[in-house]
Amino acid sequence: MSSTSAMSNPAASFEPYRRRLLGLAYRMLGSMADAEDAVQDTYLRWHAADREKVSDPRAFLMTTTTRICLNMLTSARARREEYVGPWLPEPVVDTAALAPDSRTELAEDLSIALLLTLDRLSPLERAAFLLHDVFDFSFNEVAPALERSEAACRQLAARARVHVRGARPRGATVPPARSGEIDAKHAQLMSAFAAATQSGDLNALTQLLAADVRVVTDGGGKVRSALDVIDGADRAAQFLVEATRKRAGAWWRDDFTVRFATINGLPGVIVDAPEGPVQTAAFEIEGDVIQALYVVRNPDKLRHLAAAARPPHESGRG
Repeated sequence: MSSTSAMSNPAASFEPYRRRLLGLAYRMLGSMADAEDAVQDTYLRWHAADREKVSDPRAFLMTTTTRICLNMLTSARARREEYVGPWLPEPVVDTAALAPDSRTELAEDLSIALLLTLDRLSPLERAAFLLHDVFDFSFNEVAPALERSEAACRQLAARARVHVRGARPRGATVPPARSGEIDAKHAQLMSAFAAATQSGDLNALTQLLAADVRVVTDGGGKVRSALDVIDGADRAAQFLVEATRKRAGAWWRDDFTVRFATINGLPGVIVDAPEGPVQTAAFEIEGDVIQALYVVRNPDKLRHLAAAARPPHESGRG
């Protein structure tokens, strides 16, 4: 197919860029549902554009998605102020589907720690950093996308970079895993964690946690979860044992299954019901201890995982 005929077909000419657009939108918004909406809106604008006059489809589409996301963040900020409890990004298991076609250091990093850091940046800082440092745009390309000067975009990205470098996970957990396979050592640690929480063995559980561990649970006010971040091994162990005890009677169902999964590049587990996932837990591991635990229970943030569900690795409470 010639380039002219390809451009005349909006779907065919758009499809090669879909993955990177979705990756950009997810990093900007922290939500797969919103990211998919942003990409669909980008496609509609591409469909309506005079495509034969677009000299650089990549720049046109990335710029369009960026601006759509910036607009969406305005309303998202207002909703966030009313959000109940800690906010976590929607978990993703297929990081390969969101990887940009670049070799930058952060190209495959979809860690929750990074996404939480991006969420604390201003929208323009976030966009400048992502376009340049992750998606390999030159500042000459970033400037028109953000409608700012090159110098201003350099400053935006530099400010963002300082925050990102200071917030990346301290220990090398696992490289972003495209296959979804869990390292045997991490699987063993997570199994020991599950056994300790279910048996109520506080001493054993505390030994598996870093002294300054953080436990973040996101229920969005729709299901029971901690309303504050739990810091420290003793407090975290007590919370996890009590939460597991309450959950066993009031929440757990016999038709639930548990499977290992790679969540945002971290080892984790997904709890499935026949109607779809009901909880994810991602473990940030440093050495032989858990440095952070991120639990998502908000049902709105788990819907997109149902389509990606695969046969469980194990069943029961595991």
